[in-house]
Amino acid sequence: MSVNQHRRKRQIVNAVQWPFHVCFFLRLRAIFAIARVIFVRLKTKQLEHAELSIARPLPFARFTPRGTAFAAACRKMPPKKLAEPEIKPLIGRIGTNLRIGIVGVPNVGKSTFFNVLTKSAAPAENFPFCTIDPNESRVPVPDARFDYLCEHHKPASKVPAYLNVVDIAGLVKGAAEGQGLGNAFLSHISACDAIFHLCRAFEDTDVTHVEGEVDPVRDLSIISEELRLKDEEKLMINLDKLEKLVTRGGDKKSKPEYETLLKIKEVLVDEKKHIRFADWSAHDIEVLNKYLFLTSKPCIYLVNLSDKDFIRKKNKWLPKIKEWIDKNDPGAPIIPFSGAFEHQLAELETDADRKAYEEEHKCVSVLDKIITTGYKALQLEYFFTAGPDEVKAWTIQKGTKAPQAAGRIHTDFEKGFIMAEVMHFNDFKEEGTEAAAKAAGKYRQQGRNYVVEDGDIIFFKFNAGAGLKDAKKK
Repeated sequence: MSVNQHRRKRQIVNAVQWPFHVCFFLRLRAIFAIARVIFVRLKTKQLEHAELSIARPLPFARFTPRGTAFAAACRKMPPKKLAEPEIKPLIGRIGTNLRIGIVGVPNVGKSTFFNVLTKSAAPAENFPFCTIDPNESRVPVPDARFDYLCEHHKPASKVPAYLNVVDIAGLVKGAAEGQGLGNAFLSHISACDAIFHLCRAFEDTDVTHVEGEVDPVRDLSIISEELRLKDEEKLMINLDKLEKLVTRGGDKKSKPEYETLLKIKEVLVDEKKHIRFADWSAHDIEVLNKYLFLTSKPCIYLVNLSDKDFIRKKNKWLPKIKEWIDKNDPGAPIIPFSGAFEHQLAELETDADRKAYEEEHKCVSVLDKIITTGYKALQLEYFFTAGPDEVKAWTIQKGTKAPQAAGRIHTDFEKGFIMAEVMHFNDFKEEGTEAAAKAAGKYRQQGRNYVVEDGDIIFFKFNAGAGLKDAKKK
């Protein structure tokens, strides 16, 4: 074959094979394109897994040398921030005009204590049921911070916080069944929001005891059981009503409340414990606040001693009382006091005479401690507004935010709330003046979500027209 013929044949072969080369090239490009898509998708998937904090090697690690390092980095990523704990509402009535009742068996010194605490003159005689209708008064809450602000500003008006106290008639065994006007007296306790549980630990032949002899542990048990029995009666009545609605009537809306009452029954009836000892969810507390059971109220134990025992700080019943409270109401405050000692102090005319009496007997009054403990038991606190015109303590419930605190002064303050300018009392005392606190950066502007702290000194800014706008809408 000649050279020309060979070239001609080669050209023909190339012309025939050219489409096959083009197809191969296109297929190769398609393969690379598909591989690239797979690569990108795998990488995207790995990123998604990394965001979910999956700490295991991912398939992508096999396709690229960087994959192993990337997967390792994913394993070291910090975990997501934990959810904030549930903020439970407070158990009890919502408000600031709350009351604490003095509760106990007859002739233990309740009315005497009420009189020295509130500087009242309620009848206090040596016979059971001297008190029938409850006596109510209020007493200023002692606070060195309030005194300091008054001394600093020398205001024209001074308004402290107040504790509302109710003297309730004595309860006897069987009160839950109506003994000794028990139903009426228990209803008076229901109208209160906390309890001063007062027991007698002094001997006095001139003051009779309704049970014959002095035994404060027995008295504590009587009152505790009567409160529980009254709650049990109330619970079973309402539980029976809801059971008919839920199980027979098919009322789905009432089912959550019914289930909560069943949980309360386990504590109150089956375990024979007071409601406040159990751990309740936010929904449970809503139900509890609907019924306001007696045993859900916080309790402070006051032990009435003779003046002699109080001065020498000894009494045979104190260890037994503490043992009973630790078993039946763990963590509850116990405050020994002497009604006789406090009465003697109250009879003295001047502060100098009272101070001399305390120094002589090397013993001081505990009334201030009782008042502040009772105030805190109601979940109350206060903030201050302070200036030359007035220093005032404004009572709020714990957890109150700035707009609602402003509403305690005037509803327009809450409606038109802009901000709260806040100083903590300790910062103000440390710096000496408002100007110095501002210069030190301790005078802060707070918004709507600020939770007011006890003892804050606050100046509110608000839109004065907000209240007028609401009035026009009406």
